[in-house]
Amino acid sequence: MDLSRIDARLLSCPGATKALHEKWGWMVYWVGGRQFACEFTTSPDAKPPYAGRHLLSLKCDPDRILELRAEHPGEVLPGYYSDGRTWVSVDLDSDLPEGLVLDLCDMSYELVFAKLPKRARQEIAGD
Repeated sequence: MDLSRIDARLLSCPGATKALHEKWGWMVYWVGGRQFACEFTTSPDAKPPYAGRHLLSLKCDPDRILELRAEHPGEVLPGYYSDGRTWVSVDLDSDLPEGLVLDLCDMSYELVFAKLPKRARQEIAGD
């Protein structure tokens, strides 16, 4: 999967920024001060099924999470180090269709953006 395309998609969202979380070595994507995605490689010592995987964690609709995990077992996992009911982690080294991952990036942004205070949404949208 082309990480540069994923990065470009995440940063193309209005108000999106990214920063390295130095302690963890994760690249974290933000909108309005809230995280909507993070990209990282887990330690080989992490618990299965996460150990040593290159992951992208995204906010996701809970019903869609169940569908994705059923359709792509082993490639779409409960959110690593987050609430697995509302976050997914996708294996970036798997054969998941890139279009699916890009759509999940959009969904994550939209879910987080929608929960921002009205004023923050207006500032980001330029209203």
